[in-house]
Amino acid sequence: MSNTTGRAARLLATAGLVLAVAAAAAVLGAGPGTRFGLWHFRTAFQVMRLGAYAGVAALLLGVIALLARGPRGRALGAAALGLCVFLGPLLWSRSAGQVPPIHDIATDTDDPPVFVDVVARRSAATNPVAYGGPEIAAQQHRAFPDLAPLHLDVPPAEALHRAVQAARGLHWEIVSEAPAQGRLEATDTTFWFGFKDDVVVRVRPEGAGSRVDVRSLSRVGRGDLGMNAKRIRRFLERLRSA
Repeated sequence: MSNTTGRAARLLATAGLVLAVAAAAAVLGAGPGTRFGLWHFRTAFQVMRLGAYAGVAALLLGVIALLARGPRGRALGAAALGLCVFLGPLLWSRSAGQVPPIHDIATDTDDPPVFVDVVARRSAATNPVAYGGPEIAAQQHRAFPDLAPLHLDVPPAEALHRAVQAARGLHWEIVSEAPAQGRLEATDTTFWFGFKDDVVVRVRPEGAGSRVDVRSLSRVGRGDLGMNAKRIRRFLERLRSA
């Protein structure tokens, strides 16, 4: 291998590794940037997209450097990191495509629980608190057929108490407790982007026990990547085992 070829291979490997690190920083920093108010979440999505493209470029540079017998460590690092950076947003995008573009999920779509006290906190929200109706319900039932009310063999007051404890155990911010109405309202903040999603729990008497319904609603975004359904499942599992 000539000196010129060797120098070019080293430059490719170095450039690929630098680009891979920059791409990783962009993808990993997109969410926290939104969480701490540095940019809008749509900007974060664009940053992630550009980071994924940069990851592909870093992967190609690393592979070319390997073929040109450049520094093996740098070339492999560029290729491996570039591939990981590309796969992250790709899998995230595929995951989004597997669920309907809805952001309001309820265990009772005929008579969904109503938000009351949390409404004042949603002044900047782009998604309304009014339920979307039969079309949204149909999409939910196709995507998440397992979501259903929870029946507990305890009186409503005890069921609501357990619901509050379950919400606290999930680190939700309790907005209000209304025992007379059998209602609990809370807010959950997602870890990576810091999205605020609101939850209302409704407890009604049913025979000698109680029926618990839950509704989870995102403040922004057309779709939620299935997060509201996952949140309801986690809550009901915790409540069931309480």
